[in-house]
Amino acid sequence: MSVLVLDEHQVRSLLTMGECIEAMDEVLRSLERGELHQPLRPVTRPDVADSLMGLMPAYRGGERPAWSLKEIVIAPANPARGLDAHQGAVLLHDGETGQLRALLNASAITELRTAAVSAVATRALAQPGARVVAILGGGVQARSHEEAMRAVLPEAEIRTWTRADGGTPEDVLRDADVVCTCTSAREPIVRREWLAPGAHLNAVGSSVPSARELDADTVAAATFVVDRRESALNEAGDLLLAGFGAERIAAELGEVLVGSHPGRTSPDELTVFKSLGLGVEDLAAAELVVRKAREQRIGTEVDF
Repeated sequence: MSVLVLDEHQVRSLLTMGECIEAMDEVLRSLERGELHQPLRPVTRPDVADSLMGLMPAYRGGERPAWSLKEIVIAPANPARGLDAHQGAVLLHDGETGQLRALLNASAITELRTAAVSAVATRALAQPGARVVAILGGGVQARSHEEAMRAVLPEAEIRTWTRADGGTPEDVLRDADVVCTCTSAREPIVRREWLAPGAHLNAVGSSVPSARELDADTVAAATFVVDRRESALNEAGDLLLAGFGAERIAAELGEVLVGSHPGRTSPDELTVFKSLGLGVEDLAAAELVVRKAREQRIGTEVDF
């Protein structure tokens, strides 16, 4: 048996933003239709470590059964070292035999599929004709979100804010139609009064229950859409630290995509997509990359 190994550069060369957006749209629809198995990811954080490890499994049955597992270490100090905070691998297994078929760099997969899902949410929930995008943050996700927003809103003006700019992001938020929060903030950096009527927010930076980017008034006022209810109720600090639970969740993004929830219903409605990341997204992105790699004969086959 051989395993296809793809490094970070190879994954980036194969996974284009446009293709990734469409793959994320389809996999979230498939998840809503009950065609995929998506358990809650286990996360471990030792008392003596600043980092944590998450395991993100997923399974798809049908004609092309497959297992995937992303093992990811989140090291918050990495950006200061010039490294991505997300380090790990995505493993693809044959869904019938269980044989390992491919091993891919997870940093590139995570970066691109996360921004692609925000693009899907923006396409589904933002006001038609959105013209101003504000991106908060200066790291890997902020850069990939700029690419993703340009893919779905090619005419939009994109404004950015980082902590190095000083002060608050109030000025870039005032008339923004779309906001992407891609920071490492532990406490809210977005206040409800700074947001324009009808704004759509992609809340991306916090993926643990002890950190948030949005204030409670924003969460209370918004049509709050999540990638997965179970994930949000266990991991979304933006929701939990604001004192809310299941009653505040309007829908999963897949429900909006398949039409079982209307999503935005008025021009002045505030919408939030809370992104935590799902194993099925890694499965879809990895399969897309592996298919293209084999077509183009890219990567290294290793006896295993």
